[in-house]
Amino acid sequence: MGTLDLERPTPSNGQRYDELLSMPGDMMCIEAAAIPRATCTYTPRGEGFLLSKQRSFDRQYAQLYFSRQLKLRQIVQQQVTQAWPNTPVTKILSVGEDQEVAVIGTLYKDMKLKPSILDEYSKQPGFQQALGGTGFCSDEDSLVLEDEGARMSMRSECAELQPHSVVTGAVLAVKGRAEPGGDFVVSAVLWAGLPEQPQRALPQEDAYVALVSGLQLAHSKADMMQVQLLVDFLTGNLGAAPQQQLAAKVVQLVIAGGSLGQLEALAAANPYSRQQTTDMEPVRDMDLVMTELAAALPVDIMPGPDDPANVSLPQQPLHQCLFPGAAPYSSFRRVTNPHAFELGGCLLLGTAGQNVDDMGKYTRGRSRLDLMACCLQWRHLCPTAPDTLTCYPFGADDPFVLQQCPHIMFAGNQPEFDTRLLEGPGGVSTRLVCVPSFIKTGTLVLVNLRTVQCQPLTFQSNYTSS
Repeated sequence: MGTLDLERPTPSNGQRYDELLSMPGDMMCIEAAAIPRATCTYTPRGEGFLLSKQRSFDRQYAQLYFSRQLKLRQIVQQQVTQAWPNTPVTKILSVGEDQEVAVIGTLYKDMKLKPSILDEYSKQPGFQQALGGTGFCSDEDSLVLEDEGARMSMRSECAELQPHSVVTGAVLAVKGRAEPGGDFVVSAVLWAGLPEQPQRALPQEDAYVALVSGLQLAHSKADMMQVQLLVDFLTGNLGAAPQQQLAAKVVQLVIAGGSLGQLEALAAANPYSRQQTTDMEPVRDMDLVMTELAAALPVDIMPGPDDPANVSLPQQPLHQCLFPGAAPYSSFRRVTNPHAFELGGCLLLGTAGQNVDDMGKYTRGRSRLDLMACCLQWRHLCPTAPDTLTCYPFGADDPFVLQQCPHIMFAGNQPEFDTRLLEGPGGVSTRLVCVPSFIKTGTLVLVNLRTVQCQPLTFQSNYTSS
């Protein structure tokens, strides 16, 4: 009687035996030939957002407004010359009654519900009413125009210049007449308009920049399984061949703030207590995530409103001590907020969302994309700074004035994903992207550098921490 060989297959089943020891389908061929990751030339363009080590906080913010108006006045003046050639341009002090003139200045919005530290002491009902909502607009708001010498109240007949649709800090030109002993009645308005856009060479093949924000690893509702799915996709360890080929075309990851979030437990902990070791776990988790990502692709990490960085804009890069594992990688870059860079000939500009969020509090009826478009039309990234959005007291220069129009503009930590292609004169076009908070939506946004088309990817898990 013959013996049964359990270690070797019979010759007729040899091919099937080999298949059982291999990966299913065509995955064996793909595993043998690893998919190379696409690359693009990267050039930082946000040098103006980096502060020197010698910082002075004794300057008045009036210098910042003066610098802003000085930069944008000539640009708005050119718009006035082209649009209103027969209208004289004058200063506020020289405005006569019942004479149609054009005036260039900085917009100020007088708001009854705007929070003020003085209201806390005066106990006015308006302060409590303001705290009750997310917006501070009211029907009693009014507009004021201010130049180097004076200010004047305005009453606008233009739909684009209404108290509920604009914010303090924008530089503009208004045309109208001054009523006898009353307001300046505006009949037309001009903004600085979209800045010039640099020409770019289109990539030959598809290449993507990945945008994500609001990981909030220190939050109690952070889903580490969901974050790991994100990491696995970007590193090429998730999905079948089509998903891995898509991940290989991601040439850059930008984390637009909110990576860690607030560390209330760590801030309140006793520095000599053993509990501090447990409270440091989110920091270690963040470093592990960044280390795994940086080993696979270039990563730019921006600080956000709740991250351990300076609160005032521009926020400086997160400290290197937070990333003992990721910092040695040359592909890992700690950048400022706002952040500007050039990738594959495409100019990108983005923030962690504070500018859009703040503008949303003081406007009504405008979407987040509308507010981003306003920043480009007004040529200023953070028009409400320093009035309601804290920023560094710059003196001779305002780095938030836009010198070039980006091809892609993004804002992180937004309530939901949204996108729009903003087109202007002369072939200028900008892809606007609202990057949603990952902890709330689980969404990663991919933008094609060749076509500037945008697509969201959502990761879900059924894991719940106990």
